[in-house]
Amino acid sequence: MIKLHENGVYLLNGTEIIEDNQEAAACLAAKTGKTVTAAEAATGTMAYRILKAHNTSGNMDQLQIKFDKLTSHDITFVGIIQTARASGLEKFPVPYVLTNCHNSLCAVGGTINEDDHMFGLSCAKRYGGIYVPPHQAVIHQFAREMLAGGGKMILGSDSHTRYGALGTMAMGEGGPELVKQLLCKTYDIKMPGVVAIYLTGEPMKGVGPQDVALAIIGAVFKNGYVNNKVMEFVGPGVSSLSADFRIGVDVMTTETTCQSSIWVTDDKIRDFYDIHGRSADYAELKPEAVTYYDGCVEVNLSEIKPMIAMPFHPSNTYTIDEVNANLEDILAEVEKNALVSLDGAVEYKLRDKIRNGKLYVDQGIIAGCAGGGFENICAAADILNGKSIGPDEFTLSVYPASMPVYMELVRNGAAAKIMETGAIMKTAFCGPCFGAGDTPNNNGFSIRHTTRNFPNREGSKLQNGQIASVALMDARSIAATAANKGYLTPATDLDVEYTGPKYFFDKTIYENRVFDSKGVADPNEELKFGPNIKDWPAMSALTDNLVLKVVSEIHDPVTTTDELIPSGETSSYRSNPLALAEFALSRKDPEYVGRAKEVQKAEKARIAGEKPTEAFPELAPVIETIKTKYPDLNRENFGIGSTIFAVKPGDGSAREQAASCQKVLGGWANIANEYATKRYRSNLINWGMLPFLIPEGDLPFANGDYLFVPNIRKAIEDKLTDIDAYVVKDGELKPFTLKMGDLTEDERTIILKGCLINYYRD
Repeated sequence: MIKLHENGVYLLNGTEIIEDNQEAAACLAAKTGKTVTAAEAATGTMAYRILKAHNTSGNMDQLQIKFDKLTSHDITFVGIIQTARASGLEKFPVPYVLTNCHNSLCAVGGTINEDDHMFGLSCAKRYGGIYVPPHQAVIHQFAREMLAGGGKMILGSDSHTRYGALGTMAMGEGGPELVKQLLCKTYDIKMPGVVAIYLTGEPMKGVGPQDVALAIIGAVFKNGYVNNKVMEFVGPGVSSLSADFRIGVDVMTTETTCQSSIWVTDDKIRDFYDIHGRSADYAELKPEAVTYYDGCVEVNLSEIKPMIAMPFHPSNTYTIDEVNANLEDILAEVEKNALVSLDGAVEYKLRDKIRNGKLYVDQGIIAGCAGGGFENICAAADILNGKSIGPDEFTLSVYPASMPVYMELVRNGAAAKIMETGAIMKTAFCGPCFGAGDTPNNNGFSIRHTTRNFPNREGSKLQNGQIASVALMDARSIAATAANKGYLTPATDLDVEYTGPKYFFDKTIYENRVFDSKGVADPNEELKFGPNIKDWPAMSALTDNLVLKVVSEIHDPVTTTDELIPSGETSSYRSNPLALAEFALSRKDPEYVGRAKEVQKAEKARIAGEKPTEAFPELAPVIETIKTKYPDLNRENFGIGSTIFAVKPGDGSAREQAASCQKVLGGWANIANEYATKRYRSNLINWGMLPFLIPEGDLPFANGDYLFVPNIRKAIEDKLTDIDAYVVKDGELKPFTLKMGDLTEDERTIILKGCLINYYRD
């Protein structure tokens, strides 16, 4: 089904793979009549050519990218624009779309969601942007319909910013990276590796894009095969897939932890642009005749079966047939693994869902940028036509990804077919994907065609003893399960005639409701601030020395951004840095916030010219011990803050708040064995936090210990990779070494200044 090559590969004419081994050179010469090196052939990827066209550094090893367009939604754009305003923003230099698909429901603070929306509209008017009102479109669907373009690059503040199937290299990053683009700066990265995703065959009837995506994620996530690389989709199998199908696979590439994605384009993609009235935005993309890839994932589409990703990660994949054949064993394994994911905070059961030897599901949802596409919902309608979901616990909700998609589903009758089954049609909203909509009952089990199934993504609250869970599936098998009244069923078990209706895009609703400044800024437009919209607090520059208290120690194999700062209802507070920070690590380490605030008392006293040890007496013996070796330590030359340790933090969302919440609580650093994603590490840096590394093995410190990092400012200035540090304990200084990975010159300066805002302000 899926094969991972151990070495790089050459791709000839987009169709033939040659393994990079001792015979490769001779084989290439025989087939092409010339000698081609790997370095030369690597410039033949689509990714290389697009990156080169957008690179401003003149050095393809060290890229400085300027993007063509930007996009954000309403849990990120307020913070982004507030940061940019504090840094000197006057107008949006490129098209910037503000969508409102997250904080559209479930407000926990009265008017604050709509206040954010009005702020966004006023910003679009003042700075020359585009504003998409709530329920009109989820962020990525609008980008596909109205922004994508062949050979272009888009940067978004949502991790699933992926439009590679349309020939657009898109990346999801934390807000500060968008701030840099708004201030006409660049996105700085090393040239990423490029991995071929070589498709052959064609999907069997009943298999959808989520099935293909989950199969790939299951094969590459845990081994990091494509981590921080570009996935380039090639091979004869691409032509067998519709545009919607490719889009559905593409959006899920984020869950592999790749950097971006790009696909070959063809007449099906040309038709997509034609349908959307943007024919001029199509560009033919394909690799050169001889192209080198750093790795290759071969995917035989014909062998893909309906898949399910069991809680609590998209990589926990099985075929649905496997689950149904081994219910007791697999569900017991999921329950066992849940003890790690949930820290034993609640009792979690799945085996009680077995009824008459079958798995009964409480809820089905088809939604958002992954599931809410036209073809997915039409296929679900064909499966459900004339059926009933039944009057028992099982429910089904369908969220089309945009109002144009919804309108066409109404016009062609698919919506009616779905609704008459007892299912509910809802508007474009990302809530079921991030935990702010359709929360199941306690111990409920939901199957969803969405992007993620981390803990709390379904809306449960561990701190209140509430737990539900999500498994990811394709819309077709969700519909098949619904047709079977909640019993888990792969779509391939049903004999269905798929009608495959043609899609007709009608942008009238956008013309009637979306505000588009056409790039014209109005500096006289007054920004509208609701009472919850707050400026970022002042942040200090990095001091010569640092005293850090370890206030959380997490040993899970991977720590997601949902655990660092939960999604769901907390999203409503994302315009208020201090209010949101109260939720940091709340579902992973509820004591974290209190511990961090206690340490922060000392730093606030130091900055105010007071004695830190009086504000936080616990610090006094620590300082005394440090002064036995560093007698010159004084209030002016050392900072006091907190840090956390996690094995591999940062998997998941691009949301910057996973870092910024730590910062506003006095965090100065993270310590990790490895950072799960580039974007989380970048978020730490942009908020002035030190992304320390420490080798795997026994830690020299524990939660509650104090660390002293002398001469840290000079170490950053001198580009040191080994950082001397001490554990301050029992009246002794016990030395150990922290590591610092590669930093660009700008990243060094940002850390030294204390954060991106200070960097631009100075």
